[in-house]
Amino acid sequence: MGISIQKPKRISVIFNPTAGGRRHQRLQAVIALLQGSGSEVMLQPTGRPGDAESFARDAKDVDVIVAAGGDGTINEVANGLLGRDIPLALLPMGTANVIAAEIGLGVAPQQIAETILWGAIQKISLGRIDGRVFIAMVGVGYDARVVAGVHLGLKRWLGKGAYGVEAIRQLIQGDDHLLNVTVDGVDYHAASVVVANGRYYAGRYILDAAARITDPLLHVCLFERSGRWNLVRYSAALFSDRIASLADFRIVTGSRVTITGAVGEPVQGDGDVLTQLPVEIESIPGAIELVMPIY
Repeated sequence: MGISIQKPKRISVIFNPTAGGRRHQRLQAVIALLQGSGSEVMLQPTGRPGDAESFARDAKDVDVIVAAGGDGTINEVANGLLGRDIPLALLPMGTANVIAAEIGLGVAPQQIAETILWGAIQKISLGRIDGRVFIAMVGVGYDARVVAGVHLGLKRWLGKGAYGVEAIRQLIQGDDHLLNVTVDGVDYHAASVVVANGRYYAGRYILDAAARITDPLLHVCLFERSGRWNLVRYSAALFSDRIASLADFRIVTGSRVTITGAVGEPVQGDGDVLTQLPVEIESIPGAIELVMPIY
């Protein structure tokens, strides 16, 4: 599964300094544990979008880079590490923490610190879209419109609840567009699409139990029917772990995906809006090294 690493001597922690409350306490607890182990810890606070990617791309003389933040911060660091031999470790401090869930990493400081110090390094696959990579998933359709519409202030106040508020607003608005999806040359149609690189979605809900971030193929999840009732039906099935039983929910695998539809339709990746339609997506097997928990 992976190669156990020697305890890293120099650790770079890239973090968002605006994180407060329990997340800030978690960060401080992990830093204290790392320093207490004898490792040198270099703190790199971000100040604006793109900083995390730049810090990772420019890092020198470090044994591991820790992305301390949500899935968006982890996405930035992964983009910065593409093509480099520095392992990525996670310190989950986000709203959904999908990528941490993917490797079985919780929020207990002790587990996080032990994983950073004594975890196993494993190559993982990434997806690439418009020159940028993603770790967990890309979404087009209903979920991307929800991500695009969430107010940042409401997200800071309500956390995951902000997505629920926006999901209801988008449901009422009912702005569906048919999507044309091509997977390795085969054409499909859907109302919404999630191109998954792992099994978890929106936290710990499972879209495709067979998907793994070590899998070289992308898992393309097609929600084939449009309309408010079908959105409710799909959501209820996902939240109750019954999505795979629906006849109009289809999963196909492939290495190249093209999605077209209404020009300007938002496309989200790892929980942030990345671009707009049309898009081409490809898998990059073994793209970066990730530090995994060993228990």
